[in-house]
Amino acid sequence: MRSLSSTGFSLLGAALVAISFGLARFAFGLFVPPIRAELELTPYVIGIIGALPLISFLLATLVAPFAADRLGARNTAVLSGVFGVGGLALISQASAALSLGVGVFACGICTGLMMPALTAAMQALVKRSLHGRVSAVMNAGTSIGVIVAVPAVLFLAGAWRFAYLSFAVLAGIGVIAAWYFIPSVSRVTPANAAPPPPISALQWSRLFRLSLFAFVMGFVSSAYWIFAPDLVVTLGGLPPGATGGLWLAVGIAGLGGAVVADLADRNNPAITQALMLTMLSASLALLAASPGQLVLASFSALVFGLAYMSLTGLYLMTG
Repeated sequence: MRSLSSTGFSLLGAALVAISFGLARFAFGLFVPPIRAELELTPYVIGIIGALPLISFLLATLVAPFAADRLGARNTAVLSGVFGVGGLALISQASAALSLGVGVFACGICTGLMMPALTAAMQALVKRSLHGRVSAVMNAGTSIGVIVAVPAVLFLAGAWRFAYLSFAVLAGIGVIAAWYFIPSVSRVTPANAAPPPPISALQWSRLFRLSLFAFVMGFVSSAYWIFAPDLVVTLGGLPPGATGGLWLAVGIAGLGGAVVADLADRNNPAITQALMLTMLSASLALLAASPGQLVLASFSALVFGLAYMSLTGLYLMTG
């Protein structure tokens, strides 16, 4: 393993998050129209398939902390990357709903394992005073991945299999980087350190409320990630290339969301959460009301990107 500075680790973490979240999970919505057309899938079937990454993400999240403790940060990150490579490669070769579903399910596992692995590595490499800022930078990697996916859908919309094969190659590079740069231990604990105190009832209550907010927000926002491109093309009548501009707006605004999350975590998280949840609902309503208006749809994407990335970063740092 090669030692990294805090800045270097932030950039590595952002790159791995860009691959696992941006490309392996959220880029799928961009390619729904050509995938649905080529595989002749109904909206009902594509809706079920689109929900699978959320299910596998939640399942992987439940075991990820134990995996990071047992396997170490490096092995958990590598395992996450392997699921990403396998899932992306399987999507590129999908011939029916089943193989496509298995691929996106594997990509969901990839996302569920990656952030806990990076968090465990951060505890070993980064000073505690910088944890919030480093987490915010890594979380912004999702937006970077979405931005990277935009040229793919603009130039490879008709060749979505090649695009996903390219994503699989990038995920393979990420696996190599994770093995080379991430430490094998999950955290550094002095040998004579006292055991951590048990979690109190108040802490369990706060953890439950935070988890509930995060789950509901993720469940609601998944509708945008999965159906927004298909909505503007199918119901709005916009050209397929317009979906690239939509996701570009999401990615650019999401970069600003990382800064908002960092500031909110230091000031007033509750008010920021309420404001961003309102913006999230407004983006959904705006897109549903005007899917055929490119300007309004793009503005909806900007609002969604800022709200989503602010909320995910805020929940991450608050947790």
